[in-house]
Amino acid sequence: MITKIQKWGNSQGLRFPKEILKKVHISLGDEVDISVKQGKIVIGPAAQIRGKYKLETLVAKMPPKYKPQEEDWGKPTGREVW
Repeated sequence: MITKIQKWGNSQGLRFPKEILKKVHISLGDEVDISVKQGKIVIGPAAQIRGKYKLETLVAKMPPKYKPQEEDWGKPTGREVW
């Protein structure tokens, strides 16, 4: 498929037909990864790191007075620095 780069404000952009996005499982609002490989622009779905949750979201759900329990891991068994 041939398309043109268009000017949008101070940026440039491409429009993708719905059928193309459907084939690569990308929806409106999804994050994408853009890279250059062997002189070509490669666009694909952004990889989700360690599942569907973000650390910021999980930490925000913690109670304000949460205090983790300290664990005793025993004495060093190798060259650990304690």
